[in-house]
Amino acid sequence: MSTEEIDSATEERQKQRSVDRLPSLLTVEEAAALLRVNRKTLYQTILAGEVPGVVRLGRVIRLGRDALLQWISSTGRVSPSSRKAR
Repeated sequence: MSTEEIDSATEERQKQRSVDRLPSLLTVEEAAALLRVNRKTLYQTILAGEVPGVVRLGRVIRLGRDALLQWISSTGRVSPSSRKAR
């Protein structure tokens, strides 16, 4: 096994551990940090119904960690705004 393969495997294990530490329901702030987007952008996307795993408890919004991770790791999905830019 090469050094690059070992480094890559180690990095993957570290990412998985950090994801496992996340609570099962994320705040909008936590989800925005995970996605590396602005909180306001995530709120707009949630209100547009484009984010899966949204749980509303009165005025409080939480996002299901597993649904969010599955959504961001899905392949072949092209956003409508990306199609316009081409």
